[in-house]
Amino acid sequence: MSALLLTVMIWAGFALSARALSASTLLPADAALLRFGVPVVVLAPALWRRRRLLTAVRPGPAAKIICGAGVPFFLAAMFGGSLTSAAFVGAIVPGMVPLFVSVVLVAGGGRAPRGTRTAGLVMIVVGVVALVCRHTVALDRDVLLGSGTLLVASGLWALYTVGLREVDLDPVGSIGLLCIPSFAVIALLVLTGVLPTNLARAAGGDVLTFLVVQGLGVGLCAGLLYAFAIRRLGPERSSVVGSLSPVVVVLLAVPLLGESPTLPVVVGVPLITVGVVLANRRSRHKVSSDA
Repeated sequence: MSALLLTVMIWAGFALSARALSASTLLPADAALLRFGVPVVVLAPALWRRRRLLTAVRPGPAAKIICGAGVPFFLAAMFGGSLTSAAFVGAIVPGMVPLFVSVVLVAGGGRAPRGTRTAGLVMIVVGVVALVCRHTVALDRDVLLGSGTLLVASGLWALYTVGLREVDLDPVGSIGLLCIPSFAVIALLVLTGVLPTNLARAAGGDVLTFLVVQGLGVGLCAGLLYAFAIRRLGPERSSVVGSLSPVVVVLLAVPLLGESPTLPVVVGVPLITVGVVLANRRSRHKVSSDA
């Protein structure tokens, strides 16, 4: 639980940086290079010692991890954040994860949610709708597109959450499985000109901020902590961490980014928060006994 509490603070920084990226001198590809490159460099000796374990991971779980938290997720979250707000990133991405985790587990032969969990999942959906309804009525296409992209990012993160439990790797190995191929892909896209880069001309302050928040914070620290929590608590219970993330993001976005909480945010964020808590209540006893 301590690992989850630390993770939620780091995730709040990720949500804030996703919104701040559009106002910085960095491009999404630059942030991705820092996000995946820093952990690879820092953990290089440890990853080399785990090379046989990494190559032995089954393709299915590996694909869930690499796609779920790798380049597709990162670019979707960054793009969605640039079109919406930090509150949207913090609420939709972690807030919808329990719903998508349930879908993935049911599709894999697990039990469908019942009782309190069902009520929680419904509240999550209602909270997300509350966030975007004002922009739907006003036909704000950018926000609608950004919200849809954030939903895609949330679904990808659910795959990552489930995939972590399916691999026989320690937290360091899990980071290597994610970051090595992700860094290779983003580097190839940059070198071939598919994705533009401004890293060489970016302001030093921007580079340092994203290096600390994305590379060391999200990539290294949150990666270790979240993988540790998944192995101890399971994917369903660990996703309850998202219930605190929207609140932290909204509170921090006011002084740091100058965002003012609107009525949809005031209504939607609490609904999502309570929904995530309810959606995980039924699974706690079972997951604890399994652990």
